[in-house]
Amino acid sequence: MLNQINLADIRSFVLIAQLGNFTKAAEALDVSRSHVSRQISQLEKQMGVTLLIRTTRMLKLTEAGKAFYIQCEKALNEIDQALIAAVEDIEVLQGEIKINCVGGYLGEELIAQVASEFMHQHPQVTVNLDFSSHRVDLIEDDFDIAFRMGKLDDAGFIAKKLMRVDMGTLASPNYLNKFPSIEHPKQLNNHQCLTGSVKRWSFEHCSTKQTFDASISGHLHCKNGRVLVKGALNGNGIIRVPTIYCQQEIDEGQLVEVFKEWRVPSVDFSMIYHRDRYQPKRLKLFIEFVKIYFEQHPI
Repeated sequence: MLNQINLADIRSFVLIAQLGNFTKAAEALDVSRSHVSRQISQLEKQMGVTLLIRTTRMLKLTEAGKAFYIQCEKALNEIDQALIAAVEDIEVLQGEIKINCVGGYLGEELIAQVASEFMHQHPQVTVNLDFSSHRVDLIEDDFDIAFRMGKLDDAGFIAKKLMRVDMGTLASPNYLNKFPSIEHPKQLNNHQCLTGSVKRWSFEHCSTKQTFDASISGHLHCKNGRVLVKGALNGNGIIRVPTIYCQQEIDEGQLVEVFKEWRVPSVDFSMIYHRDRYQPKRLKLFIEFVKIYFEQHPI
């Protein structure tokens, strides 16, 4: 029977013990005196313990009632504090936002800038920004928000597309001058390639729309886009990266497109987050802040 005890009955008992009579407790709870009396009778019956001795002139706690009151008052105070903390987490603009993002320019420049501007506007919010390329599980890995490139398959989360990311297959002119011209992606196996987390490079012919996938065994493996760009600038091989990582180097001719007739399809850059009806205020505002930021700063 103990597992059927109603917390409301315990709250009424504690209030009666605090106020000293049923009438005052009923008034505080905005219920009838008979309702409170039934609550206590039910509580005592389910526990098999007499908690209160009541006559027409007095109300007194039994020894069992005194011990029960002391522990319940403490427990209810802790429950109330937990409820207040949980509600404040939803309603008050404070606390931590845990974010996972790809590295390189997108994470280290773009999302870092977004987070910095948000924190400047809301100094009570702290941000934990993690750069890693593995496919995170927002719940298992304890992240609030993740930023990812490419196709997102998990329907358990909300995905907001922020922009399209143009990709390039790039090398330095110095590197390309050492080899015969490369015209088809299948020739990549005859070249030095510098790879990140993706080892299967997909291409589409600009005219025929024919597709081709090349399995790349790179001469350098690194999940950091800056390292790949630096390697290509130093003439160490061919890279496939978002052109946003090295737009200045492309504009200056330090890096050039390897193929004339094949291109890498652009990919989505998205923000993903939990399907949570009761998001903390800090998350609601950050999500909206990110959406507005990308609308106002198209790339």
